[in-house]
Amino acid sequence: MHTLEAKNLSKSFTLSEAQRRAQDLPNRKKIAVDDISFTAHSGEVFGLLGPNGAGKTTTMRMLATLIKPDTGDVLYDGKSIKADPIGIKNNFAFLTTDLQLDKKSTANDMFDYFAGLYHVPKEKAEARKKELFSTFGVDQFADTKISKLSQGMRQKVSLVISVIHDPDFIIFDEPTNGLDIIASRDVREFILRMKEEGKCMIISTHLFDLVEKICDRAAMIVNGKIVVNDTLPNLMNGRSLEDSFYDIYTQYQEKK
Repeated sequence: MHTLEAKNLSKSFTLSEAQRRAQDLPNRKKIAVDDISFTAHSGEVFGLLGPNGAGKTTTMRMLATLIKPDTGDVLYDGKSIKADPIGIKNNFAFLTTDLQLDKKSTANDMFDYFAGLYHVPKEKAEARKKELFSTFGVDQFADTKISKLSQGMRQKVSLVISVIHDPDFIIFDEPTNGLDIIASRDVREFILRMKEEGKCMIISTHLFDLVEKICDRAAMIVNGKIVVNDTLPNLMNGRSLEDSFYDIYTQYQEKK
């Protein structure tokens, strides 16, 4: 069984004076993530749920080794990202809406380029391309320049590229952001398929219905702090996740 563990992660940033005033902060230091911990296991989807600005993306970027935590650590199967960041990167996928594709290239070009970066053998890469392109309907646009693709199709190409190497760990930051209902469904079904294959998956989102449909467990993050972490049935307690979240959020605000 694979596990991904966030241990007491914290991260702060220094804002410009204009940013400080806009956010009405007493000083220029903003704590984005404040001593959070959680564990995700293979064969399940773990959701990080919270409003915009709660600290979700900063957390996901720390998990993906894109930024270093001020304190704390991330463990992949017990191995620290500090000890072997390159080796760990080769065994996870990170999908973010910030991923910029070369607009002059095609989906075929991008796939082949990233397959080379991940040292995927040619025969395996071709089989993987056929499978993934077919799953997401990219095959009919394989030789179309990225600049000519819709936003939804670009997101699908990004997703395909992120899992070329068939990793054990999959980290998706707002995986359905900007997608229409058909593309969103395709992404949901793919995530559930990866779950069935025993992948260890973490998604961040502010969409309650997405968490209800695909997550086994979830943590709610507010102002950089995890305020609750439990199974979906326990979090919902017979109600909608949205109603439960607002109750938890209100209780948290009252305690501050």
